[in-house]
Amino acid sequence: MQNNLRHQLSHFTRMLQQQLFPMLQDSLGEQLSETAQQFIAVLALIPLRRFVPCSNGWNGRPSKDRYAIGCAFVAKAVCGLSTTRQLIDRLRTDQQLRRLCGWESVEELPHESTFSRAFAEFAQMELPQFVHEALIRETQKDRLIGHIARDSTAIEAREKFVSKTDETAELNRVKIAKQNRGCLPQDAPRLDRQLFMGVADMLSEIPKICNFGAKRDAAGNNRYWRGYKLHLDIADGGIPITALVTSASVHDSQLAIPMAEITATRVTSLYDLMDTAYIAPQIAEHSRSLGHVPIIAPRRKPNKTQNIIVQPKQPRQMTWAEQDRYRERTMAERVNARLKDTFGCRQIFVRGHAKVTAHLMFAVVALTADQILRLIRP
Repeated sequence: MQNNLRHQLSHFTRMLQQQLFPMLQDSLGEQLSETAQQFIAVLALIPLRRFVPCSNGWNGRPSKDRYAIGCAFVAKAVCGLSTTRQLIDRLRTDQQLRRLCGWESVEELPHESTFSRAFAEFAQMELPQFVHEALIRETQKDRLIGHIARDSTAIEAREKFVSKTDETAELNRVKIAKQNRGCLPQDAPRLDRQLFMGVADMLSEIPKICNFGAKRDAAGNNRYWRGYKLHLDIADGGIPITALVTSASVHDSQLAIPMAEITATRVTSLYDLMDTAYIAPQIAEHSRSLGHVPIIAPRRKPNKTQNIIVQPKQPRQMTWAEQDRYRERTMAERVNARLKDTFGCRQIFVRGHAKVTAHLMFAVVALTADQILRLIRP
């Protein structure tokens, strides 16, 4: 990190330790727990209040404080909770967390239905996505990032597989999106068409319904699940720069170009690290057009007779320098593990692409803020 950014974050951490934490301890009358300190640090770093809508002056019955509910959903991610009911139970028993969110007594807590309606509003307006983008732009704009690790992870959802009618409607939507392009024929490969499209047009063609997906693990075995897929661009230090949610059946390579475009508008990076799923000349060409150096792992072919992994006849071998840089890609696995094990992304109980994305993005926001603060910790 550059000295300017490190200086700012160090000053922010000193303000937390020397002023904010003691003031809150005096107000609460007790020692802050480790979870409360983490929640305070995350909430102080992210620009949540800037994007939460305010209902003052609107006609009709005034709604509950949406900022307090938004803070509660951030606390839900920090505590690794999976359901809104677990969040409400935690707020009822944890006085520190409840008061930090903005409710002095248990009686002030909104009903579970109010939390659900607020979450639906946040999901529709893409609140956590805007908060995450603003956080990245404010903290990483002056940083020169060496490596961007691109990867995806399976997200299992508890919702029914889409019906034939919904699947047909989704296919028709994608077909209409293709017809409106006009740059290349409709039957041209998607990667070829993405080279001449904007980010919004690229994403409009990507399926987002719940379906079945398959992913091959490091041992060469296929894993199947029902739900969605979370695609991440992760910078050095384990900081997610870009996050997109698609159907489980979407291949990783279909998101490489749009994610690279989004990431390039947010940060400045040098190397793109990708596994064998991203082997395509269009992806490598696009990465070089952005001024990056693509490092893609060569494809390996499993030998079923000997149950070992062998190289094909004429593989592309990475140089020793590429191999050394490619080792940095392990940060993607660590980020995926933290999202699922620590920030409550392993069990998803909400339904629908918008709500699933909101649940995941609240976790991504909390993890991003935590990773940024970890970079300056001793």
